[in-house]
Amino acid sequence: MAMRLATVRTTTDEQVAAQSASPWWRTAVVYQVYLRSFADSNGDGIGDLAGLRSRLPYLSWLGVDAVWINPHYPSGGADGGYDICDYRAVDPEYGDVSDLEALVADARDLGLRVVLDVVPNHTSDRHPWFQAALADPDCPEAARYHFAPPSEEPPNNWQSLFGGPAWSRTPDGRWYLHLFAPEQPDLNWRDPAVAADFERTLRFWLDRGVSGFRVDVAYGLFKDPGLRDNPGAYSPTLFGHGPEQAMTWNQPEVHDVWRRWRSICDEYPETMLVGEVCLADPQEVALYSRPDEMHQSFCFRLLKSPWSTASFADGVRSALDAFGRVGAPVSWVLGNHDKDRQVTRFGGGAVGTARARAAALLVLSLPGSAYLYAGDELGLPQADVPDEAKRDPIFFRSGGARSGRDGCRVPMPWNTEPGVGFSPAGTAQPWLPIPGDWDRYAVSRQTRDGGSVLTLYRRALALREAHPALGSGDATVSTRGDVLTVRCTGADGSVIRCVVNMGSGTALVRSRGTVLLASSTTVRRSPASVALPPDTAVWLADS
Repeated sequence: MAMRLATVRTTTDEQVAAQSASPWWRTAVVYQVYLRSFADSNGDGIGDLAGLRSRLPYLSWLGVDAVWINPHYPSGGADGGYDICDYRAVDPEYGDVSDLEALVADARDLGLRVVLDVVPNHTSDRHPWFQAALADPDCPEAARYHFAPPSEEPPNNWQSLFGGPAWSRTPDGRWYLHLFAPEQPDLNWRDPAVAADFERTLRFWLDRGVSGFRVDVAYGLFKDPGLRDNPGAYSPTLFGHGPEQAMTWNQPEVHDVWRRWRSICDEYPETMLVGEVCLADPQEVALYSRPDEMHQSFCFRLLKSPWSTASFADGVRSALDAFGRVGAPVSWVLGNHDKDRQVTRFGGGAVGTARARAAALLVLSLPGSAYLYAGDELGLPQADVPDEAKRDPIFFRSGGARSGRDGCRVPMPWNTEPGVGFSPAGTAQPWLPIPGDWDRYAVSRQTRDGGSVLTLYRRALALREAHPALGSGDATVSTRGDVLTVRCTGADGSVIRCVVNMGSGTALVRSRGTVLLASSTTVRRSPASVALPPDTAVWLADS
């Protein structure tokens, strides 16, 4: 099969000089922590800030640059912390503001930065604003949400992403909008009070030393003011929302919000914004990272791509092209708290593990930043959570048709003792049940295994830090049959190729250079080539 070649410059020539002193976030490796499941310090079965603080040395040892914490705020508990009651406080289950300040200080001492989650699209139904709006339809707080007068049917055909209509009734018969769970009423960003309050929230946490924010549902916030029907329905098999959701997502006014937020971050040196932008068109996603908007917006193409050369090559090319047009780095994502674990997505068992190892080398070679989800560096599969233990509203709203996200949120295994070291010994059961074989993935076990997934990640992160061609510069993407190659060129002219065999047979890769790292010990080197088994990746330093 003829080779297809596409060369994409990630920056324009005019931007090279400006990026010579590149901000940290352009090439950062950010480690995502689902706080409730990371480390429990007090034995109540729930991860907390003190537990995370105690594990910061592990993150420093691993070699990441920053830690992003999923919501830590007081919450109604309907959606894993994403239904917030108070944006300028800490849920008592996790600690208090002083605990977060201590975490930031300890992280700084270790050379780590802390990024918080902020949720501007909706609040909890227990938020004081919504409670006031329920009590008095004419109060100022009511204008901060989307209410419609009583009627027999919902105001339009909008659907909740968690299943069912996006409208629910209040006790007095009004309708209110929630594009997620009913306990998560959407805010009306056309009310200036909403914007003003969130700007106070940003400053509150920036004043406490955090290095930025991951912005939940950054493509949301504004809705069609006429509440017109959507022309279609969202399909989870697509890469994101498109024209079929034209009335609920990606309204043009949302970009003005990010310009205001960018100006606030500009007052605090070395801080950043990264947006969750789930849109089908990568060109639209990249617009959120224009120079005067957010610093980054997540690229989810590889998160949703099947294991194939064509799909991965297209995902890399399209992202490099789209973000290169606006001079922004790509923020690569392979796993997070909303999707099944990579090992399971890629086929499960030994095959899924091999593919997840290879995908890790691919992503960590690419120019831009990489976001790693806690536990992916251990090769965790999707856990099987019994229905009676599930917490995710997606499972309940779909009547069990959708399994939900609990399986990727099961607590981290730290050691091989009972309870895998998540909580102090002999304390409460964890908030989600831990599989009986979870100790096989424990950090303590993998640190002693030179062939473990954890060891692979640590070596890859160290090499990424040491080689200018990895994580920065330009990238050339090519395919030949089932082999995907990304040629990375550093600012110093050095070249490293990441070659991934995504087929079913061994591939011979021509090379007289050095094998820096391979995802499998079965890779074989000869004087002129490398024999690459199926589902394996290698980093080659060209001589």
